[in-house]
Amino acid sequence: MDSFMDFYFDEVFINLERDCLNERYKRRELVQYFNSVIAGCARGQNKSDNATCKNFVNSTLRYHNSCKANNGDVCLMGKYHNLLYIAMKLAFDWSLQDNGVVAALLDELYACERTFERIFLGAIFGTSAPFFLAGWKSDFVDREENLHALVFFLDHATNANLEFHDEDKTYRFIDVPLESCGKASPVRVVIQMGAAEMLMILLRFGARITADHVSSNPIESILDRLNEYNRKYPYELVTCLKLTLRAVPHLNLTVDKEAAKRLELPEDYNYQRKIALEKYGDILRDHLVPSSRCGLQPVELKHLCRCLVRQILWKNFELPFGIQKLPIPLSLKKYLDLFDD
Repeated sequence: MDSFMDFYFDEVFINLERDCLNERYKRRELVQYFNSVIAGCARGQNKSDNATCKNFVNSTLRYHNSCKANNGDVCLMGKYHNLLYIAMKLAFDWSLQDNGVVAALLDELYACERTFERIFLGAIFGTSAPFFLAGWKSDFVDREENLHALVFFLDHATNANLEFHDEDKTYRFIDVPLESCGKASPVRVVIQMGAAEMLMILLRFGARITADHVSSNPIESILDRLNEYNRKYPYELVTCLKLTLRAVPHLNLTVDKEAAKRLELPEDYNYQRKIALEKYGDILRDHLVPSSRCGLQPVELKHLCRCLVRQILWKNFELPFGIQKLPIPLSLKKYLDLFDD
């Protein structure tokens, strides 16, 4: 396989037009070609499909890095970069099990783009929408395959303990901002879409629900949108709210510190409770937010334990599959995995 790939890059690929892989159908044609090559080499060399696919991805990474090194450590983009997406699709098609190789592929993609939106956007919006957002079309067949691919790479990134750095910030794969969505986190975009099924996947893998440079805590954006519906709440949005409340200890509403100072409230005053009652009173009265999650009553000990256990599992890159290793009843495993509340 290595000899074939070296020959292909030196004699064939080098002569292709720089933009030859910009169109999705051309990338798919090359994926089909390499699928046949991998299957043929596996049979001819009496090796497993997985080992042959691993060799292909390694060859692709070596070639990309070589071209990058010869260009002052700057990616040449065009066909040289799109080659990484050929490798990405083949790694998924053959269910490549080598964490190190898949991690190296993800590292290389991030080094060039500083985002993983070509993995996330197809799963969030479908296969065609990314073209209008970012000018490219998803390499996966449909939204279902995009979802499977996202879980595939989430699993590998978690098992490989991957973290990505952007100046003074460190992200997990699941939290890397999406450039074409105003650098919002994937979980924020999913919440804005009201995509409960997608949100469940992200939360199970430990997506962070925190404020960022885009706006305040994503849960507040859900509450603000629910306030606009005059108590006729969309099912998907309510489901998103309930799922997010399972993943955080309690609501952490934005406090206007200057206003709090002007009111001369005591230091131990429950300002969160005041905001919840004044701003989201109808939502509380309709029991969409439990009184124990918004400062009206103490948070349940069981829920606090769930959040703490999940936080420890997250730190050790064990979400969500590490839950199954715990010596606890199945009902508690489902509770920890956010399926029950």
